[in-house]
Amino acid sequence: MSTRPETLPDQPVPTQPLPWGRRYLAVSPDHFRIDYAINPFMHLDDQPDPVRTREQWAAMVAAIEAAGATVEVLGQLAEAPDMVYAMNLGLALEREDGSPHVVLSHMRYAERRMETPAAERWWADHGATTQRTGRDGVGAHLEAGDAFAWRGDLVVGYGPRTEELALKHLATELGTTVRGFRIVHPGMYHMDLGFCPLDDTRAMVCPAAYDEASAAALLDLVPEPLVLTEAEAMTFCANSVVVGRTVVMPACPDRVRAQLEEWGFDVVVVDVSELLKGGGAVRCLTNPLDVRLGRDLRPVPGGSVVLPS
Repeated sequence: MSTRPETLPDQPVPTQPLPWGRRYLAVSPDHFRIDYAINPFMHLDDQPDPVRTREQWAAMVAAIEAAGATVEVLGQLAEAPDMVYAMNLGLALEREDGSPHVVLSHMRYAERRMETPAAERWWADHGATTQRTGRDGVGAHLEAGDAFAWRGDLVVGYGPRTEELALKHLATELGTTVRGFRIVHPGMYHMDLGFCPLDDTRAMVCPAAYDEASAAALLDLVPEPLVLTEAEAMTFCANSVVVGRTVVMPACPDRVRAQLEEWGFDVVVVDVSELLKGGGAVRCLTNPLDVRLGRDLRPVPGGSVVLPS
């Protein structure tokens, strides 16, 4: 006779932490400034204070390391003021044998494209193989802030920065399923402003970031969504880093904090107000290096793209 305990119907199913998010790349804010406006948050007459920027960035790195992650640092090019937003340098991956690989971003705006060669050199120096969806304005635009590995698939936002065609490149060349969601909100131009996976069943989702079909499909994908209002999302609370059960956030509205803590997460809020002047917060400033093919992204021969119907 079996002695294995039965799971009662009304008992919650245990959740598992995200398997990735323990190693990050960040770019030191050596030359961060506002030279142009490519999103609604950038204003040439509102320049970041260099000393406060450095202090805030260092405190953010310290908080991530205190949560149990490691952070590698790449210096910033003087001619690339937005390079500090390391998430958009490329989609970093590990192959099944642990060797590094990266899909380099092909930025929508020419002002940011000089960042990619510097990122490519860093990854090459660390033994990574590389691929691209386009370069120098030719081919599909891809910005890695639009992409998350979650529940075995690659969840990708497209529209303002990443083009729909890039989803096919990712699916085919990585051999996995890419689930696309169309972003329509001008202030949530990257997926990581309206979506944040928390563990294997929970994620923050702002339906206002997407068109109606995409919002419905994304909510269907998440077993336990923390649904953000537009006002909550515009605090950049979804632009956060999750290390195990710690969420490092630039802001946390009271209702969001209450739900996260009820779910057992530790909330750590860090002030990145100077860096928000460029339109990015904690997630934009860090790039996870430990997403693994075969573990975090299920193999699918030939790849597959799934779009909302």
